[in-house]
Amino acid sequence: MDRSVRKVSQIYTAHAAVVASTLVAVLSLATGLTNIAVGVTIGGPLSPFVPDLIRAAAGFTGALTGFLMLLSTWALRHRQRVGWYATMVLLPITAAQGLVQASVYSLPLVGLSLLSIPTLAFNYHRFDRPAALSTTQIAALLALSGTLCYGTAGTYSLREDFGQVNSVLDAFYYTVVTASTVGYGDVTPLTQEARVFSLSVVVLGTASFAVALGSVLGPAIEARFAHALGNMTDTEYDLLEDHVVILGYGDLTEPIIEELGDQEFVIVTGDTDVVTQYRNRDIRVISGDPSDEQPLHDANIEHARAVIVATENDAQDAFAILTARELSPDARIIAAATARENIQKLRRAGADTVLSPALIGGQLIGRSALDSDGAEGLISQFT
Repeated sequence: MDRSVRKVSQIYTAHAAVVASTLVAVLSLATGLTNIAVGVTIGGPLSPFVPDLIRAAAGFTGALTGFLMLLSTWALRHRQRVGWYATMVLLPITAAQGLVQASVYSLPLVGLSLLSIPTLAFNYHRFDRPAALSTTQIAALLALSGTLCYGTAGTYSLREDFGQVNSVLDAFYYTVVTASTVGYGDVTPLTQEARVFSLSVVVLGTASFAVALGSVLGPAIEARFAHALGNMTDTEYDLLEDHVVILGYGDLTEPIIEELGDQEFVIVTGDTDVVTQYRNRDIRVISGDPSDEQPLHDANIEHARAVIVATENDAQDAFAILTARELSPDARIIAAATARENIQKLRRAGADTVLSPALIGGQLIGRSALDSDGAEGLISQFT
């Protein structure tokens, strides 16, 4: 690929799409809450044409849309296709809400929303993972949903024992403010039966909200610890692209790292001592068998530009090449053969280029013995 074309393509990366969408979510929340809390003091170009009631409604819905955008960007950070679809639906909505709010404070929201749409559309192919919720997140979702359904149904069936509960919406409102321990006090139980039921909603609601918050905040806390310890989180690995994946560790690893320079790379090795050593040096490394699928998925091999296989075990190299080729059909795979007779076998396994360090070294030594002047310049490139 031409260097200028590559430079342009790198601008429109998954990183840019995620960052832009996150900024839209934050701006939508900020402008919506500002509209609700303090009102609009400086009108925009459309303010004379937008009624105050519609503008206030846009503030409420804008804050809600911002919250939904934060959820969709969480899925984007994990390259999930559902996050791409949700964000593409929400971006035009945030732009429209910014226009309706008719404030100079909402103009950045409109502009960034419109700019984010082509950026996200350009990177459609980069968000190709199915939605995957952890067991804790599924449990939190079920617990929270079950509590809200239980509280709403129970409150509505006991509506005669509550003050000001006349509809399902009133029952849902009471359940939310009770389960979240906000408790505005405008709806109160009037009988012993209603009070006992309210206590059950408080207990179940507190537990389910705690589980939900833990499933959301847990990864964030983990990311903070990982950043403090100099390690990358799963999300940061997910956003790697156009990088190099090095499978295995051996005598060639350090020279490879030096040659890669500023190029982003990830090492996959099962040697725990090596993993600790590289993490102490702030080098991206994943602990796992280089021939297993999961460590290669964790290294985001699907979006790598090249794969280097150098485990110093040709049999393991062959398995690693087969796995890498299956997971990343378009990546360039370079392998180092320990034994000369295995060069063709590694090529048949799927490597694009197979080099034998022993063969190359022998040729250089022999050439140096026969033609010292011609070989010295070539050898100096490797020393």
